[in-house]
Amino acid sequence: MKKIVIIGASSGMGRKVACDFARLGWRVGIAARREDKLREIKDMFPGRVEYMTIDVTASDAEERFNKLIELIDGMDYMLYASGCGWSNPELDTSHDEQTIAVNVLGFTRMINAAYKYYKATANLNRGHIAAITSVGGTKGIGTSATYSASKRYQWTYLQAIDQLAHRQHVNVSVTDIRPGFVDTALLDKRYPLEMSVGYVAPRLEKAIITAPRIKYIDSKWAVVTALWKLVPDALWRRLEFDF
Repeated sequence: MKKIVIIGASSGMGRKVACDFARLGWRVGIAARREDKLREIKDMFPGRVEYMTIDVTASDAEERFNKLIELIDGMDYMLYASGCGWSNPELDTSHDEQTIAVNVLGFTRMINAAYKYYKATANLNRGHIAAITSVGGTKGIGTSATYSASKRYQWTYLQAIDQLAHRQHVNVSVTDIRPGFVDTALLDKRYPLEMSVGYVAPRLEKAIITAPRIKYIDSKWAVVTALWKLVPDALWRRLEFDF
């Protein structure tokens, strides 16, 4: 029986993936801050789902993460699905601080915890660390400066962890999953090329199972981000781009 731990499973893509894998008979460990939302999922799939309330910004997050792994008796896959961000053209410092706390500090804490677990246990059976980042890391977006910078940090950190695993001979793969705009609570309005959670989830789940190094969801967003990378800074700063 395959086992997965999902950080950020109370809503959106994390919740959908948790329910889908539990429905397939996997053992699923779910974590988020809202216990009522986690209990709902456990009640839907008794015997398959265990949960642990985890605030990724708290100092006890790693300890509680390890307890969750024990509850499902191991971890073959880990998915980091937590995240936050705002359109913040006024540079509200409180929003920036919360974005950094979740997308940088919390992200780093939980990816590190997963890596250390696999370093200690993944000998014959390969482990897998997957994280939902964003196409927003492609360029610095003025109206969402901290969000886009935090996503670029996540890209680079996952690349570094992948290299570290190779250097330390840790039997773990690392996948950076980069969706475009997804219709979740994180978005405060309609965006072009927006995708539903139902559309994204099976593509995300396939990436978890097949473990590519980088996965854009979907192909049109791979094209869009490739074009973004070609835009020179002199032109980029003139673009009216709101995210």
